[in-house]
Amino acid sequence: MAKKPTARSEFVMFDIIYEDGSQRSNRKVDASLLGGLDGDEPAKAAIEEQDRAISEKSGLPPLAIKTIKRSGK
Repeated sequence: MAKKPTARSEFVMFDIIYEDGSQRSNRKVDASLLGGLDGDEPAKAAIEEQDRAISEKSGLPPLAIKTIKRSGK
């Protein structure tokens, strides 16, 4: 029996530098959120949401983002 094709999600990778100087590389953001007039600005909100979820699980407060840029640029 043939399998149904699965929906493919495209992601864009970002490098994040936090206010404390720490860095996280290759953070995934769904490509459908990006583009248009806002460019990569929605990526910051998506990554902040990811950070909140991580901080809830770890019990540590989320870090403030200083800069965000696409990986490889």
